[in-house]
Amino acid sequence: QLQLVESGGGLVQAGGSLRLSCAASGRAFSSYAMGWFRQAPGKEREFVAAISRSGGSTSYADFVKGRFTISRDNAKNTVYLQMNSLKPEDTAVYYCAAAQKYSGNRNEYKYWGQGTQVTVSS
Repeated sequence: QLQLVESGGGLVQAGGSLRLSCAASGRAFSSYAMGWFRQAPGKEREFVAAISRSGGSTSYADFVKGRFTISRDNAKNTVYLQMNSLKPEDTAVYYCAAAQKYSGNRNEYKYWGQGTQVTVSS
């Protein structure tokens, strides 16, 4: 129904910035709430940010609030995660996901990308 492909990950020094993109294929992109999650080695996948179908509502995990910004461009079927002031503890594989409901709950997300690696050096 929906395929998601992340890009934009890479290596950055602490304090730097990256912008992740998630390109969605499908006709109903605007029908989905979107989220970003991350998973570090040996750690469970955790919620990072979410955005509603219209883009009018956003939510963030406490550990990224004020540093990360989620946005979407429905004309491009793309969701973004702008990451500023990166810290070594932000190092993880970042995944985008789509849900029928705007939520920070991982279980609400039915479609997932393959992830993109973000590495922040100290």
